[in-house]
Amino acid sequence: MSDDGAPVARIRTSAIVANVRMAGLTAPVVDLRRDAYGHGLIHVADALRAGTDAVLLVDETAELADRDRTVTAGPTTLAPDVVFGWEHTLPAMTLVGTVLSTKALHAGEGVSYGYIHRASEDTRVALVTGGYAQGVVRELGNRAHVVIGDIAHPIVGRVAMDVCVVDIGDASVARGERAVFFGDDGPRVADWAYATGWRADEIVTAVGLRARREVAT
Repeated sequence: MSDDGAPVARIRTSAIVANVRMAGLTAPVVDLRRDAYGHGLIHVADALRAGTDAVLLVDETAELADRDRTVTAGPTTLAPDVVFGWEHTLPAMTLVGTVLSTKALHAGEGVSYGYIHRASEDTRVALVTGGYAQGVVRELGNRAHVVIGDIAHPIVGRVAMDVCVVDIGDASVARGERAVFFGDDGPRVADWAYATGWRADEIVTAVGLRARREVAT
């Protein structure tokens, strides 16, 4: 998590390199348009040049110090969902928020805008950083979950601008704990796509452009 608790999109370029290698193709064309779908063009391109023989498909306006092994047109030979791990391969992006607070929610009480969710019984909820301003799709409320301490908890009510509400029941959850929206140890991007009707590439591009991004090898 970040020092101020704001949600972070963590990018592992090693996962992208591994996914491309596991495909077993010679000089595959890898689609890195749209800032490598929000994963960060420069870092991803550098990792793929160093670790694979891939040819990189980039936007014509892309800013790269080295244009070696790049094209701006032509078909891709590896689907982006394989490269970036949106469903079956290694996830390259993990979106992590932070628990800000917890409180009791009594039967019949509602949460978030419009109270579209009301508790069916007494429970507890956590306020977690991460909202539509950081690319957390608003339609996720009442349709998806986050993972806190290895336990999946449902997002309830409408997703707000910078936070969302999670039903934690009787689980032991403390302020400052990490909440995984998707990626390592959490749901897959494909799960979000299924829950919301958005495409996986739309979801990760929005998160990559709006959330704070940290890149690791």
